[in-house]
Amino acid sequence: MDKNREYGRAEGKAFRLLTLRAHSEKELRAKLKTGGFAEPVVEGVIQRCRELGYLNDDAFARQRARLLAVSRLAGDRRIAFDLRERGIDAGLSAQVIAEVRGELDEEEAAKRLLRKKIRGRPVAALNEREKAGLARSLMGKGFPIGLILKILKKTEEEGFHDDDGE
Repeated sequence: MDKNREYGRAEGKAFRLLTLRAHSEKELRAKLKTGGFAEPVVEGVIQRCRELGYLNDDAFARQRARLLAVSRLAGDRRIAFDLRERGIDAGLSAQVIAEVRGELDEEEAAKRLLRKKIRGRPVAALNEREKAGLARSLMGKGFPIGLILKILKKTEEEGFHDDDGE
């Protein structure tokens, strides 16, 4: 009877967590273990959530990669790191990043982020310290330094135009 009660509590906690946001199996497992539930109970709840379709690492990875790439304008490295930390294997991670990049490629994401950061100022007007700060910021978002330097140089030569061509 006590085991059934613990399972019910663990299942309730899992359902509450999954109602708030999607989780990977690794995340949900860690939260249940932190909640003090025994390993067999945790595994049972994880299995039940999978069966009900509430827990799906493929769907989670796609959703998370899209959020990071399109909404938060993160680079591929940052997305891959985030997914790895959440227990998504490298093969699936590479696959979902490639899918998301069909919607918004990494170079365009970096350009949008740069545009946001400089707020209409021409890159040519920035001093070397400001450019270095921009480069560090973009590197922190997971963009490769080669791409960052290419974009900075290109935008310095051409300048940014607003989306309406002005």
